[in-house]
Amino acid sequence: MKRVLAALAAIVSLGTASAPAQTPDGVDLKALMSETPAPTLSAYRIFTPEGPNHPNAGVTPYALNTPLFSDYAEKARFLYLPPGTHATYRAEGALDLPVGATLVKSFAYPADLRKPAEKVRVIETRLLIHRKRGWVALAYVWNDAQTQAVLKRAGTRVDVAFTDAHGKAMQIDYRVPNQNQCKECHSLSGRITPIGPKARNLNGNFPYAEGAENQLAHWTRTGLLTGAPAPDKAPRTAVWNDPAEPLEARARAYLDGNCAHCHNPKGAASNSGLFLDLEETRPVRYGVGKRPVAAGKGAGDLVTDLVPGKPDASIIAYRMASTEPGVMMPELGRSVTHEEGVALIREYIAKLQAPAAR
Repeated sequence: MKRVLAALAAIVSLGTASAPAQTPDGVDLKALMSETPAPTLSAYRIFTPEGPNHPNAGVTPYALNTPLFSDYAEKARFLYLPPGTHATYRAEGALDLPVGATLVKSFAYPADLRKPAEKVRVIETRLLIHRKRGWVALAYVWNDAQTQAVLKRAGTRVDVAFTDAHGKAMQIDYRVPNQNQCKECHSLSGRITPIGPKARNLNGNFPYAEGAENQLAHWTRTGLLTGAPAPDKAPRTAVWNDPAEPLEARARAYLDGNCAHCHNPKGAASNSGLFLDLEETRPVRYGVGKRPVAAGKGAGDLVTDLVPGKPDASIIAYRMASTEPGVMMPELGRSVTHEEGVALIREYIAKLQAPAAR
């Protein structure tokens, strides 16, 4: 995350808004709460005129232990809470965030992933705003000059070229989601809700300007969060690409971060019976030996979600590796295969033991 923030520092000013209704922290809370979205990102004053790596006071950067893969885009995340408010700890699900809370996520690509701080292009910045009637999702797309981001409620596509971590030239048809697609991923029991900022996914260190500190501890110490236990007493999502952590914990974390926003008992894929959130502890429910309810052509000629010891026979690995519409999973948010993620899940399945017979 530190390198992403450093890379985004090269981006020029967001511009300013006229006659802002600023709060003491510099953010235009009135604009955030308006039923009419601002046409430009700069109107909210989430960032200072120095750029998106310079949040206004009260806007806090954060990172997730295991985030959603989005076509190799680098992401910078921020949380804004109105003055005098705080988040409330929950052991399960996203933190309880007050009205006015705003989650900010910028998607960017360096020209060469091996040089993440050089020639960085920000593609879009997404906002998830908690208004009185519920959460609202908005996407703002940056111009080529990187001087302004404008609202794109209908979504759009952007051609993105970069060199990947292995030195291979990549060309991506990057898709900015429309509002209906935002609702599909962020739907819980039919209502838009945050999916990333769970206490367990925030339970890790962040490189703050004053030094690295556990995020739950930092948020508690600074008054952003109430009710949280000490980090070592709170649940924790594993870091998917940290080989020092157990393979199963990493694989379950990856499936949780990339699939469980739909595959949970209250998500859009609840009727599948496949629940990939970390709270699910029954092996058959998270796919071990489970036959799909209605996968259709998405399953190919395979019949079981996870077959212990056999990644080639497992539907989950097959669909993760595909980029074919109707087969690929997740079905939104990516256009290329996450090779490293697929390799992790295949290794996990290859070493997975069948549940003991009862």
